[in-house]
Amino acid sequence: MKSTSINDRVQNIKNNNEDINVFIEEYKPFIASCAVKVCGRYLKYGEDDELSIALIAFVESINAYDASKGNFLTFAQNVIRRRIIDYYRKEKKHIDVISLNEIYSENEDDFELDFSVKKAIEEQQLADLSEFRKLEIEEFKRELEEWNISLYDLVKSSPKHKSTHEFCSKVIKYIISNPQMVEFIMTKKYIPVSDLSKSLKLSPKKIDRFRKYIIAMIIIATKEYQYLKEYIKKYID
Repeated sequence: MKSTSINDRVQNIKNNNEDINVFIEEYKPFIASCAVKVCGRYLKYGEDDELSIALIAFVESINAYDASKGNFLTFAQNVIRRRIIDYYRKEKKHIDVISLNEIYSENEDDFELDFSVKKAIEEQQLADLSEFRKLEIEEFKRELEEWNISLYDLVKSSPKHKSTHEFCSKVIKYIISNPQMVEFIMTKKYIPVSDLSKSLKLSPKKIDRFRKYIIAMIIIATKEYQYLKEYIKKYID
């Protein structure tokens, strides 16, 4: 069965309660981490209202999502945050979590948190970062499967020396700077080795040798992989 990206998957499960429920179960750790990030304390499903609100917001995100909103997980995180903040505004009783004085930034409403909560949030953000990176890697693995590439293949085909790194960098930067070529590659699932060889005056055999690695770097550079992009700045800066 052909795997799909998370954004495509969300589009496909709309109005299908069974598939939505499966998706929610799969992403409960992500939903919880988003909620904890807002309130700054440990939450437990079945006990804390914030998680119930976060689950409802996640479903809302699925139904409201379209490709123009960018990466789904980023979109869902923002919706969850807004819904929990709305809840706190209405309740006004969570003074151990939120200051009664609200501070408004230029872009969006935010709450002034006391020092202990800020510290808790900073600690949770480190845990969130690990969780989000894990989710991105899982999504990246699914996308690589569309090209019949495994993580093992990627490691095996990665350049090991400075000269081969420079070679791959030249090819990758050229492709990324050419939107039409990127679209062609993503649509056809094929790298035009001959065209690249002629344009860059590089060995076609060598391009083909690093084909899987080049494809993987292009996927990261052109898709919504916020955390994985940190590792390929040399190609996209």
